[in-house]
Amino acid sequence: MLNRVTAIVLLVALLSANFSRLFVYAGFELNKKYIATQLCENKDKPLLHCDGHCYFMKKVKQVQEKEKSNDRQTQKSLFQEVFVKSSSSIKFFSQVVDTVSTPYQILKATPFSGAVFHPPQLA
Repeated sequence: MLNRVTAIVLLVALLSANFSRLFVYAGFELNKKYIATQLCENKDKPLLHCDGHCYFMKKVKQVQEKEKSNDRQTQKSLFQEVFVKSSSSIKFFSQVVDTVSTPYQILKATPFSGAVFHPPQLA
């Protein structure tokens, strides 16, 4: 039962993060009349027939800006700056935090004998 609830909560969180523009559009469509009469910037100019689209476009831009800032934050979190103090100067090194380790051992190269490898000849 707990696994099912956890799965549903995670699914809703994933969908809300990925479909935030869809939720803004659905909220606009559901509250179109209220937005057009109360929140619209052009409600005093009925000839424009804005009907709240100016408010909708503002909200879409806000969501896009938020997504861009979240992308920047995730990119920043992938890098780690290392502070090293040597005797004469201060140095900063940047490296990727996520590293992939393989289960294979590093093979040492055999010394080059000068001969070129040829595949076996079929008789």
